[in-house]
Amino acid sequence: NHGHGAASGGCSGHAPKTEDLASAQGDDVTECLVMPGTPVIKSQAEEAGLYRDYQDQRYWLCCDACGPLFDADPERYIAAT
Repeated sequence: NHGHGAASGGCSGHAPKTEDLASAQGDDVTECLVMPGTPVIKSQAEEAGLYRDYQDQRYWLCCDACGPLFDADPERYIAAT
């Protein structure tokens, strides 16, 4: 955990808006690997550059802070899935 807590509503306010989540297609929504439980709309994450491609798989992130954490130890986050 990198300072983002459930009490703060997720990843420093970077979670998708409720109305965006409601209108997103099911296959366009996932969870951030670094901040489990934080929803990510894949298309919005890709537009913002909040994803990583690792071992032929794409992983979406909820905010800029999650990228360096994932980069430093991707196996840690992938193993948790």
